[in-house]
Amino acid sequence: MISPALPISAAERLDAALLARGVCRALDQLGYATLLEFPLANGCRTDVLALGKRGDLIVVEIKTSLANFRADRKWPFYREFADRLYFAVASGFPVALIPEECGVMVADAFGAAVLREGPADPVPAGRRRTLTLRFARVAAARLRRALDPETTRFDSM
Repeated sequence: MISPALPISAAERLDAALLARGVCRALDQLGYATLLEFPLANGCRTDVLALGKRGDLIVVEIKTSLANFRADRKWPFYREFADRLYFAVASGFPVALIPEECGVMVADAFGAAVLREGPADPVPAGRRRTLTLRFARVAAARLRRALDPETTRFDSM
């Protein structure tokens, strides 16, 4: 069983939202569609799941502080759902602590820069298909809820 995430403060939630905005802007410029808080089949939620034009999948885990990074024990479970896994951190974060099997992005509210590419580890075809379909359904459900907030939620599919 995966241990639950530690609660974070309102300030950390705001910092995470600003970093997510910058990450999504940068991924958009690279041709990716992004979803925040994407639910995975193993019970975890990725901070950002990005889907590329060729079907490639990137997971980005956002860390707002060193304490937040050290407390996280879930990130290895994201690996099986991504071709590449990244940590996104703010400027000044000690990036040398981020494991070599993960990429590194430095982000702010306006964008992000890739400091280190995440090593490629292709998702198996069946899982890729399942994730791509879930990505589309979750995105459609969220768009629909923006129009009709009483719509049934599909995020937990």
